[in-house]
Amino acid sequence: MMSYLTQIRWSPYAVGAGIGILSWFTFIFLKKPIGCSTAFARASGMIGKLFSRKTINGKQYFKEYPPVIDWEIMFVIGIVIGAFISAYISGDFNIITVPRLWAREFGDSFIFRIIISIIGGIFLGFGARLAGGCTSGHGISGAMQMAVSSWVSAIFFFIGGGVTAYLMFSL
Repeated sequence: MMSYLTQIRWSPYAVGAGIGILSWFTFIFLKKPIGCSTAFARASGMIGKLFSRKTINGKQYFKEYPPVIDWEIMFVIGIVIGAFISAYISGDFNIITVPRLWAREFGDSFIFRIIISIIGGIFLGFGARLAGGCTSGHGISGAMQMAVSSWVSAIFFFIGGGVTAYLMFSL
């Protein structure tokens, strides 16, 4: 078993089964689906409170989803910690500021990569809120519940990713 945990690449079937089981536990014990986008929205509300508590408290969105540390924020933190532990024990951990594919296509400027990453993150967050959830919320939890809106969202996530990859790396 330990040798499996030290592999650089895991079987997508094993990972899919693990995510499915994790989903069962979140539904059984938390009565909530797996999702991440609300955690980022809550975090932005917590940051916003540092500058204007009154403005954030007055927003309808934050009345429904208060900007507090909850299980979703802890889930996102767990994803980062788990990814670090996995990379470390597999021997694949290293810090890369500009990946080779990015450098080949767009140059090796770290600042340019950070700027594009921030812009992309803003678009991703806006899209996730507009869609009512992220890839994990729709693509895993919603699809598992056979929600038509989640299937439609997941299909367009894949189409959008494919189109974006084509535009970025094929032109």
